[in-house]
Amino acid sequence: MINNRLILAAALASAVASSAQAASRDYISIVGSSTVYPFATVVAETFGKTTAFKTPKIESTGSGGGLKLFCAGVGVEHPDVTNASRRIKSSEVENCAKNGVTDIVEVKIGYDGIVVANSKAAAPMQLTRRDIYLALAKKVPSEQGNGELIDNPYKTWKDVNASLPDSAIEVLGPPPTSGTRDAFVELAMEGGCKTFDFIKAMKKKDKKAYKGICHTIREDGAYIEAGENDNLIVQKLESNPKALGVFGFSFLDQNADKVQGSMVDGVSPTFDAIADGSYPVSRPLYFYVKKAHVGKIPGIKEYLAEFTSDKAWGEEGYLVDKGMIPMPTQERSQFAADVKGLNILQLPK
Repeated sequence: MINNRLILAAALASAVASSAQAASRDYISIVGSSTVYPFATVVAETFGKTTAFKTPKIESTGSGGGLKLFCAGVGVEHPDVTNASRRIKSSEVENCAKNGVTDIVEVKIGYDGIVVANSKAAAPMQLTRRDIYLALAKKVPSEQGNGELIDNPYKTWKDVNASLPDSAIEVLGPPPTSGTRDAFVELAMEGGCKTFDFIKAMKKKDKKAYKGICHTIREDGAYIEAGENDNLIVQKLESNPKALGVFGFSFLDQNADKVQGSMVDGVSPTFDAIADGSYPVSRPLYFYVKKAHVGKIPGIKEYLAEFTSDKAWGEEGYLVDKGMIPMPTQERSQFAADVKGLNILQLPK
């Protein structure tokens, strides 16, 4: 009987200790986009060095994966912040709410371009969004021009466009959980898809069918999912000069000695072209904060203040050196004010 009591007491003590450990966390937990990861990392390192708080722990899970973890609940076992290379979807906000995550602060941090790059050992590519769609879509219009959609028959870039090289279509890119993938299919592939009038007309009649045609990537090996690690794509492009890779401008900027961005619709993916909107495949970057964790997990307010300071995201800030395109002054001021007030996200209905 005494032994049983001792065992029970030890088990209870262990459970209490475990519970106490779970109930406290002295660092910020961040998940999400691989594109935002390098920006968040440099802010986190600066924050750790210049304040009394611990350096936040950041995990690169992809935008979709990060939002899934973020929305799973409130409490120290769940992340405080998730990075995203696209805006949160209404379905994700609903999923958050189901799990008690109701007060979310949205922070737009700047802009990024999505590049289709290749090795500097090869000639630069000059593509249109129509070329990109025809090369990578699962279904494409028949060459007969009769409004029929067929399984993608194109094997080489020359098959797609006679002015392009006679090399096999081989594109390394992110998986479906990536915000870069979401933005790429919306901006590049859909941009090319709707150049076909009969497909464009579908958008009003059957939006689901239209999206399926424009956003679905072929699965016959021409597009290779390379995970969330953009550095791995850069390495593979170096070893295979005939391949192309899809990733954010910041990685192009950081690896400019190894890879080059393709022109898209006659515009090169440069800092200025993304900033002024002339480069057609560009998108905003975000992160999301769980307001319920502010004041519970030490340092969240201070981390937000560091990220939204001029020295970080301003026109001369250290994030610009990492390849981020800053927002215009007025937009930065608005988001900085929203962050300071911890204003809650309001999605348009």
